[in-house]
Amino acid sequence: MKRVAILGSTGSVGTQALSVIASNPRRLKPVLLSCKSRVDMLRNQIQRFHPEAVVIERKEDAAEFRREYHDIKVYCGASGLDEALADTDFDIMLNALVGIAGLKPTLAAIKKGAEIGGISVALANKETLVTGGRLVTEAARKAGVPLVPVDSEHSAIFQCLQGNQENPIKRIILTASGGPFRGYDRERLSAVTLGDALQHPNWKMGRKITVDSATMLNKGFEIIEAKWLYGIEASRIEVAIHPQSIIHSLVEFEDGALLAQLGNPDMKVPISYAFSWPERWATDNRALDLIGLRSLFFEEPLGEGRRSLDMAYRVLRESEETGHDSGSIVLNSANEALVELFLAGKIPFLTIIDTLERILDRHESKQIETIGDIFEVDKEARRAVARRWK
Repeated sequence: MKRVAILGSTGSVGTQALSVIASNPRRLKPVLLSCKSRVDMLRNQIQRFHPEAVVIERKEDAAEFRREYHDIKVYCGASGLDEALADTDFDIMLNALVGIAGLKPTLAAIKKGAEIGGISVALANKETLVTGGRLVTEAARKAGVPLVPVDSEHSAIFQCLQGNQENPIKRIILTASGGPFRGYDRERLSAVTLGDALQHPNWKMGRKITVDSATMLNKGFEIIEAKWLYGIEASRIEVAIHPQSIIHSLVEFEDGALLAQLGNPDMKVPISYAFSWPERWATDNRALDLIGLRSLFFEEPLGEGRRSLDMAYRVLRESEETGHDSGSIVLNSANEALVELFLAGKIPFLTIIDTLERILDRHESKQIETIGDIFEVDKEARRAVARRWK
């Protein structure tokens, strides 16, 4: 039986992961759960899954849980998460946290894997690789800790590469639905609301990633992830708009063969694969009806979404040419701050992309050598947003 730590168990990915676990009670056991503020949902998860430990952000909530649950270890905050990961025995850590907060726990799991072996990281937190790609992948390689992607697109690529690891990749094609504003020009985008941005056409996700999908920064971040996950140059990573979200991504090899992974848009598929890898387990997911689909179509990314992708390519080219990775940290952290403002109703939608571009223009790239360097750039990027939007 695989013992699973789920960071962000009350979020979209975390709850679906527990659904996968519930379908495989003899194969998977959740031993560590963490949550930010949805404490009532966490209580329900404790009653159903009986974990050995939980991590809660607020001290008041943690104190209350300690009074309620005498047979469970209760930890608090970021430092408590570090302690919980060190104290708890697990085989898989699913990192479903939101934002750069996921970076340190990933490195902590890798460090633990280096010490005791037998640990894999199921990565649903893309910010880990966007901000710390070079450090994280090098640490994972040295530790022998597999990074198994959970995003549907990178899971698709990962699956296509099974049995093909020794074959050079010619090209990776990331598919994108185009989000709720596919085909919108700048004039139409100037009038969209938060409610509009949170209506993704195909996927049910958390608020932050849904907004990132609307700006297409989410796909830009996946371009950066691809660089570090597969060791491939930015020039060989492409994006195709595929509104049906059936082909989740493709890999082209040197002989011209394209391998693709297809399926209905359902996050439980990549989550299940991250847990079962290198095996595949039966699921009750709805079968894909190819005849009913009749056709699949693709488009070129255009407009404001293209601007978001171009920013990702820009910071990757800078990284390849200079070895300086600070640009991707700035892109991520400034975006996190701007999306928070948008979700709070303090800025309009287009301000996210416009401000990001201006901040990148003013950023002087620098080499990143330590995790401390990453968080220093993170603070600088957030200060740049705060100066513009107090």
